[in-house]
Amino acid sequence: MDLAPHIINEIVARALAEDVGTGDLTSMAAVPADLRAEAAFVLRESAVVCGLPVARAVFAAVDPALELHALLPEGARAEAGATIATVAGPARGLLTGERVSLNLLQRMCGVATLTARYVEAVQGTKARILDTRKTTPGLRALEKYAVRTGGGTNHRFALYDGVMLKDNHLAILAAQGLGLADAVRRVRASVGPMVRVEVEVESVEQAAVAAAAGADMILLDNMPPDELRSAVAAIAGRALAEASGGITLASIRAVAESGVDFISVGALTHSARALDIGLDM
Repeated sequence: MDLAPHIINEIVARALAEDVGTGDLTSMAAVPADLRAEAAFVLRESAVVCGLPVARAVFAAVDPALELHALLPEGARAEAGATIATVAGPARGLLTGERVSLNLLQRMCGVATLTARYVEAVQGTKARILDTRKTTPGLRALEKYAVRTGGGTNHRFALYDGVMLKDNHLAILAAQGLGLADAVRRVRASVGPMVRVEVEVESVEQAAVAAAAGADMILLDNMPPDELRSAVAAIAGRALAEASGGITLASIRAVAESGVDFISVGALTHSARALDIGLDM
């Protein structure tokens, strides 16, 4: 579940360059250089804790003398009013790193907390919650880590680590006279047996064709629960079944009970709200 330090450091460096630039004029002008301070990260609402290693990296980059002490582990559930970490050291650096640390922490807690709600909604079924590539540019590693922290499962990380034949791919191939089954076979022959091949379909009939052609995973796009159930039956265990398309907390239970293996939810990352967290001096 851990994030690689070099990934954290690259994101933090970009964020600080954007926010701090050549220096924090206010803190340098108003706060004595030798003054020390301590602050607490306090939840203003309940949350799944996520992102404290990133917040620690922010303060370490601003001033190595700043030390963040986590009071709760990643993935812990905490209520409003809980202090999840403290940070102490030179006051100037603490003030300089405040906004960037909060921006990243609030975002990551928001993704993890929303993911946990979706995971809870499908408990008792075999369905697992997947994220998508609908992430904030530059923050995908953090957001996918937050999904895992909230109990979800990562889909492919990017275009390079898995094949997904989507509707536009299939439309281009169809214009060349290549049908769904042939498209799956072409891709399988190209990438070999070690790469997962997933195909997006829009009907029960297409699901059956994709399964027979050797797809490893079949994305059932925008199907109601009854149709999903029929598609799962048509796939008959030959491939994993993934439901996708506009699935909400209100509808996800019925989707999960259709028998699909996975449910992908773009909202985990594209619509998660930044949680309200304060850094109280």
